Amino acid sequence: MRLRIVDAFTDRPFRGNPAGVLLLDGEFPPDAWLQQVAAEVNLSETAFAHPLQPGGDADWALRWFTPSAEVDMCGHATLATAHVLATSGLARGLTRFSARCGTLTAEAAGDGTITMDFPTSSLTPAQADPAVQSALGVPIRSVHDTSEHIGDLLVELADERTVRELTPDIAALRGYAHRGVIVTAAAEDPSRGYDFVSRGFFPAFGIDEDPVTGSAHTALAPFWAARLGRTSLVGLQGGARTGHVAVRLAGDRTLLTGHAVTVIDGELLTRP
Repeated sequence: MRLRIVDAFTDRPFRGNPAGVLLLDGEFPPDAWLQQVAAEVNLSETAFAHPLQPGGDADWALRWFTPSAEVDMCGHATLATAHVLATSGLARGLTRFSARCGTLTAEAAGDGTITMDFPTSSLTPAQADPAVQSALGVPIRSVHDTSEHIGDLLVELADERTVRELTPDIAALRGYAHRGVIVTAAAEDPSRGYDFVSRGFFPAFGIDEDPVTGSAHTALAPFWAARLGRTSLVGLQGGARTGHVAVRLAGDRTLLTGHAVTVIDGELLTRP
């Protein structure tokens, strides 16, 4: 089986967020095998997809696994999968994916970008837990819980520099959200091509820091749209590796747009 490593939300290798992509001929193998492959690939997510019968509500079934668990929704691995389908000639135009969080779509454009349609996350104001503030080590402006398929704690910090220089206590963050903690702030200089910055920490799923979390932008989009007064924005996420996510808020849906680059194309020799 052909296994690819794709850098998502970037147009250059070794930037953005790498994801494994494994396309299957038929139904999903046992969960234990999928989890073993994801642990072996050892990236924040590995996507597994197989084609569905024509005429249904979706074209491909899609699942995502971190090295330690399956997740409900993942943006960068969906982008990576759509990129593989488009570049290998297995999909043209709009591709529909059936996933645990519902039906998602992805559409490749002539300029190489791919736009995905995801459900917009709800945002529920929450109290700042003193332990979370202690783990982050910096003052907190606001805190919001996100919807069930994301399960992140969205934490607004003072400014871009604070986000970039943050060195949280990763172990202490474990257990304060269903999935992880996203920190964010407005861009210091929007003329640089982005409107807000963010970083994501997911120690409960075996990921200390995720370079670019597409699904988190379904919460970042409504959060910053309300503050900046615009529905089309660009986010910059990451610490050592960074990537750009263009977002457009459309009510209960959020459109996420980015590039992707295949950096490794190999063969998985162990079958289920």
